[in-house]
Amino acid sequence: MSGPARRIVYLVNSSRWFLSHRFPLAVAARESGFEVHIAAPAAEPESEEIRSRGYQVHEYPLERAGSNPLTDIRTITEIARIYRDVRPHIAHHVAIKPVLYGSLVARTLRVPAFVNAVTGLGYVFMASGTVASARKAAVTAAYRIACGYANSRVIFQNPDDLESFVRARIVPAGRAVLIRGSGVNLSSFPAMPEPPGVPVVMFPSRMLWDKGLAEFVEAARRVHAVGVPARFVLVGDVDYNRTSVDVAQLRAWESEHIVEWWGHRSDMPAALAQSTIVCLPSYREGLPKALLEGASTGRALVTTDVPGCREVVRNGDNGLLVPVGDADALARAIIRLLQVPTERHQMAARSRQRAQDEFSIDRVVKETLQVYRSLHR
Repeated sequence: MSGPARRIVYLVNSSRWFLSHRFPLAVAARESGFEVHIAAPAAEPESEEIRSRGYQVHEYPLERAGSNPLTDIRTITEIARIYRDVRPHIAHHVAIKPVLYGSLVARTLRVPAFVNAVTGLGYVFMASGTVASARKAAVTAAYRIACGYANSRVIFQNPDDLESFVRARIVPAGRAVLIRGSGVNLSSFPAMPEPPGVPVVMFPSRMLWDKGLAEFVEAARRVHAVGVPARFVLVGDVDYNRTSVDVAQLRAWESEHIVEWWGHRSDMPAALAQSTIVCLPSYREGLPKALLEGASTGRALVTTDVPGCREVVRNGDNGLLVPVGDADALARAIIRLLQVPTERHQMAARSRQRAQDEFSIDRVVKETLQVYRSLHR
């Protein structure tokens, strides 16, 4: 780039998430000549860490799981204030509320170009019932408006979500881009040998019901019941989400010696190195970073045959796919890998190879910068 630096703002719903999932993209954008700004919810400690690395962080109020109109109006007003101050050339919105609210503001203030990243269809699209159907219709209409700007692109993490949006005429096919996930830093998550001792089946995720936590716990009960030695470990925190599991429930499972809850870990490479199998029986994903990190660590993976998860795992190759919501099938898959170590080790090696070939952070960053370049100047 020549001349004054072009400005880009990343509008996200969590500075912790931005630091763990998207920070390499901010680094690459700055190295390519952008002046980089991050807009993230107020009062998150990770914002200070981002600032300490030399990036400008703008805070705004966001109720991630709420639907209070007055709160939402305040959120939109503050996003507009940030965009007026920064005057970005490109706005990159990540996750549902930043996409919907950021696009509204960007169109109103005539931001030259913006990118919407759909990180998964989430609770709104998975819930059932009359109220859920009405909410889905409203969000679909809002997405259609958000994705309707000519000089914009919509990034999807898996082909199922992309096809759903194109088929529903939410986004034209020519503005839809497939970039598979946030990528994984292969050097930060090196291949590690399995630890000695009792095998550890690890669930590395936020403590949400729709991540398949109930099925994981039930599978743990069944594996314990048949006497197959294993520890079942939950690694992750509770979340401001309507499907979050209560802390009391997690403690109750621990007291029954069904699972161990390690809580949030800032040293995920070290945590994953203690695993034998990485398991995420989610109901639907964009493309789960937990599985990418498990693959990079060199672990056999067990997950569900749903959008996002099946992008990472080929059944019988680098792991096993089970039907969503099926704790019995999940238990059988885990037992199979626990009892056949040669197969597990072969899958683990192929996981690492797939991470190297298909999911490196360098590849994701390169493809995203190409999206920026595709927008009209």
